[in-house]
Amino acid sequence: MPARLLPLLTDEPQSGDALGARLGVNRVTVNTLARRLAEDGVPIVVSRGGYALAPGTPAPGLVPVTGEFGRALRYAGTVGSTQDEVRAWADDPQDPAPHGAVVVAERQTAGRGRRGRTWDTTHGTLVFSVLLQGPLALPDLALMPLAAGVALHAACGVGGLKWPNDLLTPDGRKLAGILLEADLRGEEARRAVLGLGVNVSAAPEGAAHLSEFRPGLTRADLLARILAELERWLAASPEVVLDAWRCSSVTLGREVRVTTPRGDLTGTALDLDPQGGLLIRTPDGITVTAHAGDVHLVGTLAPSPRPQEDTP
Repeated sequence: MPARLLPLLTDEPQSGDALGARLGVNRVTVNTLARRLAEDGVPIVVSRGGYALAPGTPAPGLVPVTGEFGRALRYAGTVGSTQDEVRAWADDPQDPAPHGAVVVAERQTAGRGRRGRTWDTTHGTLVFSVLLQGPLALPDLALMPLAAGVALHAACGVGGLKWPNDLLTPDGRKLAGILLEADLRGEEARRAVLGLGVNVSAAPEGAAHLSEFRPGLTRADLLARILAELERWLAASPEVVLDAWRCSSVTLGREVRVTTPRGDLTGTALDLDPQGGLLIRTPDGITVTAHAGDVHLVGTLAPSPRPQEDTP
């Protein structure tokens, strides 16, 4: 029953009698349902005018969607993982999710980050997942996190990108992250699910939140901006994506340590290869490529020059 109330709520107060009439219950029941939604993490504001969602809540009807991404949008208080919710929706035989469908939630109890890490979410965080229907070729999948990073940077308008998928503030604190999961079948994927998390008005210790740099930007408006940029950059050519990522990078030209499944690599991050791998020149002068791993920037983060081409 609380799930039936949620789609009726907007950022404008509605009386318990009005909501009850739409649900076929009395106002006491409406109050009970509203309390259950609040306990589930939904930011409900109760006033003399009635019940409303907190301003800027990224719920259907409150997100100013302009393209295909987000036209189908589901919002919830607490879920296990928005990634899993999108998959379950896509597999629903009665109402399968279309390409560009989005699930956004206030909290995750089993949120995943890269390499099996927990994806921490708190109030003030924007966490959502987007369904990308295939078939998707492996080279396209390799560039998707980079394209998503460019889109995230463009929408937030602050900081720079750390390879392969983090948005950092100018002083090097983590602001947002990206997770791509694909259902592979041979040399292609039948679909992929792209998850993004942005600290908007709150952040874990040591991280940053967007309101430090963009005060007044709501989660609903930010979600709309990110979805529009994602639709744009995921459709761009590989060359355009790579050039845009280079321009937004805080990785290239720096000393890095990359933790990979085969061990650590240290050296200078030179450039990206055509598949989005990170080219690293080691202290002994050898250039190696990292296709996956965690990058640690060595030293203080400060503006760095674009990498120069090697000369003989």
